[in-house]
Amino acid sequence: MSKALDLELVATTKRYGETVAVAAIDHTFRSGTYSCLLGPSGCGKSSTLRMIAGHEQVSEGDILLGDVNITDRPPASRGTAMMFQNYALFPHISVTDNVAFSQKMKGIEKSVRRKRAMELLDLVDMVSYADRLPDQLSGGQQQRVALARALITEPSVLLLDEPLSALDPFLRIKMRLELKRLQRELGISFIHVTHSQDEALALADDIIVMNGGKIEQAGSPRDVFNAPTTEFVARFIGGHNVLRVGGEAVAVRADKLDVKRQAGEGGAMLTAAVRDVEYLGSSVNLALDAGCAGDLTAALSDTDFFTDPIEIGTTVFLAWKAEDAHALAV
Repeated sequence: MSKALDLELVATTKRYGETVAVAAIDHTFRSGTYSCLLGPSGCGKSSTLRMIAGHEQVSEGDILLGDVNITDRPPASRGTAMMFQNYALFPHISVTDNVAFSQKMKGIEKSVRRKRAMELLDLVDMVSYADRLPDQLSGGQQQRVALARALITEPSVLLLDEPLSALDPFLRIKMRLELKRLQRELGISFIHVTHSQDEALALADDIIVMNGGKIEQAGSPRDVFNAPTTEFVARFIGGHNVLRVGGEAVAVRADKLDVKRQAGEGGAMLTAAVRDVEYLGSSVNLALDAGCAGDLTAALSDTDFFTDPIEIGTTVFLAWKAEDAHALAV
């Protein structure tokens, strides 16, 4: 494999006519890390990935891989490889020939390219399916073949466009573990586009939350989840309530809200009515109507909840520790 290199976006911009899809973003993807571009549809994350891959032209700004400016290079000579959302396997040729295809296009001898293809299929545990056609494989197996095909080009950066979105929930979790294992073993950078908060938190060393073509916040999963800096991030990353306290917007994690039965108990600051109770296995979420404070969520452990169950319609009183409240930028 190629050695891992930092990949840097410098005021990288993408326009489609008058529409700005990506607005002069700056970010460095550190070498050998797993990064997730996270955000809702239309936030600019896929356009960013496609610019890095060379499948979209950069309107303004630059993309650097190590000390090389790759902004205007064609996809095949950028040092990156893209795994597409639909896998884009050739249906009429075998798994082995799919993986070896890029080397065939480079004129590499058949025995050499097939040997390398088998090495990559072994890496993704697909050697026993080498002679099958893509439509004889499950979705998860097709994904493994697409991964091997991308990796045979020996990229410094592997780009993944919502690679798990077509899989069922059980397989999605299994493949999540496989992707992280591969990234660790290969030691190259993975940049993964997703709209799933759980996926990003589970996989990433670095999460880049995008909104409206801009980067709202970037950092480790723990930093982004525990200390969101904007209201958008607090709401999108999930698990947080946004409260207005003393004229400021404040984020408090749902599991940090303390639910009291009596007014004034334990410094309770808000009154709320229980609108719904959602059992999630190890935890129970209370959907709360806190009047002027809006709709809130409190997360209780299943043990705490079932020790003294709270019925829908009950009035409760909410408290939280000062250190658990994070001020948000306007």
